[in-house]
Amino acid sequence: MAQMKVLISGAGITGNALAYWLSKLGHDVTVIERFPELRTTGLQVDLRGPGIEVLKLMGFDEAFRAKSVPEQGMLIVDSANRRRAYFGVNNSGKGRQSFTTQYEIMRGDLCQLMHDAIKEKVTFRFGTSIESFKQKHNLVEVHFSDGKTEHFDFVVGADGMGSNTRKLMLGPGVQDALRPVKGAYTAYFTIPRPIEKGEEYNCTFYLATRRRAIMTRRHTPDEIQIYLPCNTESERMKKAHRAGVEEQKKALAEVFQDAGWSAKSILQDMYDSKNFYCERLGLVKLDSWFDGNVALVGDAAYCPSPLTGMGTTSGLVGAYVLAGEISRCCGNAKDRSQKPTEGLDVALKAYDDKFRPFIELVTDGIGDNTVFWNKMVSSSLAVAMVNLLLGLASLFGVNIGNWILQENTQGWKLPIYQNL
Repeated sequence: MAQMKVLISGAGITGNALAYWLSKLGHDVTVIERFPELRTTGLQVDLRGPGIEVLKLMGFDEAFRAKSVPEQGMLIVDSANRRRAYFGVNNSGKGRQSFTTQYEIMRGDLCQLMHDAIKEKVTFRFGTSIESFKQKHNLVEVHFSDGKTEHFDFVVGADGMGSNTRKLMLGPGVQDALRPVKGAYTAYFTIPRPIEKGEEYNCTFYLATRRRAIMTRRHTPDEIQIYLPCNTESERMKKAHRAGVEEQKKALAEVFQDAGWSAKSILQDMYDSKNFYCERLGLVKLDSWFDGNVALVGDAAYCPSPLTGMGTTSGLVGAYVLAGEISRCCGNAKDRSQKPTEGLDVALKAYDDKFRPFIELVTDGIGDNTVFWNKMVSSSLAVAMVNLLLGLASLFGVNIGNWILQENTQGWKLPIYQNL
């Protein structure tokens, strides 16, 4: 296969990872991003299992560790801030990770790390997006938001859970593949909190009544991250999701005002936060991750929801498998005797076939009927029972992250691609 002209929509972690692999294979890669610059915002992400393997294959292990967050574990507290349980990071190098992994990093740092590694090899165009596209004569004619029209051999949507590329690929009149989890929302932001003497870098989790929780994570000596997950029937929250940031903050404050613990001070500082983001949680379910010469990767194709703890890992591994199947099925990018897209259809089918079992394992049981969301505890008695059980698990060294997070991929093995 001769060199392909590839367009990747989305300059996030997954988009940069795919651009890394495809440019390494010798393809002409352009990455577009609707934001005017690389987005280096976002809170803490982690890697687990095969995601760590891919990071090492990319040669980023050392650079990742240099930027990593030194989180030591997860502390469970009650409304009086009493320690009820503690689950430390698994530093043994064996078995599955706990809630905190050995590979914790701020989203923006990981995105910047990957971008810096490829910015001289890949064309980046910021402040533009795909307006529409047509597939004809084994090419994809793309119309951009800036009025330009170009032709590409291959187009990939790596533009997140709300992917515009996915909607365009499915076509008009087709229901989008995003499946919101009923009533489930999470807000993310940072607030100033200078580190106190003797304080450690821990994740702190507080379970409140009425299907609410508060989680904080420290990543610098000056501020902490805030996560506010809830499952609510609030009509105001439902409408606020489309009404903008300020209304979302007010609706969230209404939901959490009597949650207890540190809720009042957190909500007070929330109004001044410049990086507030609230999302309605959901999963993306597609029967196929490609159509013709257009494919999807990462959250655009198979968003597993934050509950799994496998979103970043899924995006990184998915990009690797997609590029790997292209390298395996499509030959050498320097071979001028082949057509640019020869074997691409086989590669895309193989990508879907090989990676889908991984995603099905990761998302198994995640949806409206999951224990965490639909049956998230509501009463004071239920909260007390959960804290008691967590305390017992902590006392006896039980890694309950195995029961909640979806790291167990039950023997799915990362393919090895010699050309990568």
